[in-house]
Amino acid sequence: MAVEFFIAGKYLKAKRKEGFISLISFLAVAGVTVGVMALVVVIAVMSGAETQFRKQILGLEPHILVMNYKGSYENYDSLLTSIKDNPHIQVASPILFGQAMIKTKGSFAGVMVRGIIPENGSALIKGFTTQQLEQALVPNIKPASITDTKTAALPGIILGKELANSVGVIQGDKVILMSSKSFISPMGQIPSMKRFVVKGTFTSGASEYDSMLAYVHLNQAQQLVSEKDKISAIGIWVDEVFKVKQIREDYFDFIEYPFYIRDWMDINHSLFSALKLEKTAMFIILTLIILVAAFNIASALIMMVMEKTKDIAVLKAMGATHSIIRRIFIIKGMIIGLFGTFLGTLFGVIVCFFLKKYDFIQLPEAYPFSTLPVQLEYTDVIIISVSAIIICFLSTLYPSYKASKMDPVEAIRYG
Repeated sequence: MAVEFFIAGKYLKAKRKEGFISLISFLAVAGVTVGVMALVVVIAVMSGAETQFRKQILGLEPHILVMNYKGSYENYDSLLTSIKDNPHIQVASPILFGQAMIKTKGSFAGVMVRGIIPENGSALIKGFTTQQLEQALVPNIKPASITDTKTAALPGIILGKELANSVGVIQGDKVILMSSKSFISPMGQIPSMKRFVVKGTFTSGASEYDSMLAYVHLNQAQQLVSEKDKISAIGIWVDEVFKVKQIREDYFDFIEYPFYIRDWMDINHSLFSALKLEKTAMFIILTLIILVAAFNIASALIMMVMEKTKDIAVLKAMGATHSIIRRIFIIKGMIIGLFGTFLGTLFGVIVCFFLKKYDFIQLPEAYPFSTLPVQLEYTDVIIISVSAIIICFLSTLYPSYKASKMDPVEAIRYG
């Protein structure tokens, strides 16, 4: 192979009269470089977005939910005990979901109420320790009437930051929650209402949570929605979130009808499927840039074959075989492809590093991220580099084949 590499290297150093061929080779290198760099950066951004969505979801949602086909249920103590008897379970806690309206002095809005037991762990609300949750959501406060003005006697509530801003409350303010459940009074049917004091706010980074979600103690939520001693689900947090399906299969076979299990992958399947589809689509679209650069490589090699007709004839006359001629032009094309792939990968990694470290690009509030999310995965970089090299290799096959099939007598006669 030493001869092939030597001749291919010579052909890369174009003479003055072959300057146009050298320009095409340069453009081919530039095309591969730009294509690979764009792929590396865009795929890193897509991976970063997927990771950020996953962090936001897992920051507030349980990894597994044990629910009942009949809706809310009671007498769950034995089931909860069985669930906790698992080496992979970090937290298992009963949760009650409910809908309500939140009323302040100057505003009125819908809210999703989530009743929790704060003693079960800090995984329940992002940014709060177990001790902070226990202090904020006191379990056994005597129910306060609507006319009660003593803040100290009121149960606590934790609101999403956007929700708190939209209804105009801060920590220490009082709010009223009105449930869709109602009861009969001498004045007729009125909605169930409870008064709370805001004990804090949380930020998940996801607008759909921060603008709609409120946490109260499980006992208070049960009183509000008239579901005494009932829960909507048992929330489970495991130690390895990406092995949640295997954990389900191995350790939760005792859960039978009317109970059923949903994990975070099932619940958010549509979101992550859309992200993967978009990532694949971007990979295919941006690969076209590399494909265009590959055509430039093929064009440069074809013009080189036409320019080096006499050289090929002389080499064949000296005993060069078809395979040697093929390898000369394949090596020349692959040098262009490998150099362009190396530069593209290098520049792409550098761009990703600076985007991640210095946050040059600030996103508007419409996006769930404040800055451009970037996560560089080595498997993606390897796949992109290998794909680019394969495309460049394929672009060399036809020109090298035509060169190897050239008749040396005809080449010398008409060259």
